[in-house]
Amino acid sequence: MPELPEVETVRRTLKNFIIGKKIKQIRVHYDKIVVGDTKIFVESLKGQTIRDINRVGKYLIFILDSHAFISHLRMEGKYNISEASKPLNKHEHITFVFSDDSELRYQDTRKFGRLELVNKETYHQDLPLCKLGPEPWNADPKELYSKIHKSSLPIKTLLLDQTIMSGIGNIYANEICFCMKMHPLTPGKRVSKKRVEELIAVSNEILESAIAQGGTTIHSFDANGITGLLSSTVTSTYAKSLSCM
Repeated sequence: MPELPEVETVRRTLKNFIIGKKIKQIRVHYDKIVVGDTKIFVESLKGQTIRDINRVGKYLIFILDSHAFISHLRMEGKYNISEASKPLNKHEHITFVFSDDSELRYQDTRKFGRLELVNKETYHQDLPLCKLGPEPWNADPKELYSKIHKSSLPIKTLLLDQTIMSGIGNIYANEICFCMKMHPLTPGKRVSKKRVEELIAVSNEILESAIAQGGTTIHSFDANGITGLLSSTVTSTYAKSLSCM
């Protein structure tokens, strides 16, 4: 599953290709990818120009003239930039056709990803984004400690809880635990204030390093041909390359 660094890589890559492009047409080939009324989604975005792409946690937010939509890639979602002449593959479920006849296609082998129309001005305050915790670089040590210290759940489980701290998935949760020399099954209530401060610092370092290297290469992650520079078997070798010795 793409985590914060992978989604950030997708965001940065797509901005190079689609900012300023006007949506001429949207073809939805699999309705369930769109949350809510598919017709409203299509009609609201048609004729709009893509002005920016933001990110919150693992969500992409596409900002248009007067509307916005969010995209969660889930397990295997990805975006492909394509020429109109290229045949649609069986896993491409939504096609955004631009006025220059280039296309942005959403591909998802498992069909778990979702796109949803949201309010351009208030999307941070609305579901589902309003339930997300802060990203590691915005986390307050006192607030994070109060949430973790109340729980008997394993620290890895807490790291995966997007309402506590957003953006971290299985790969980077493992790396954070390794780097801190903390067993993933350590109960949250046993993590001291000092260790919570360390957890935030280590999380920042690992995620920032991963972003700098284009994310982690896994078979399903692709940012329009950029598959990341880290190994698909992220292990202690990667963690040791950071400052966790």
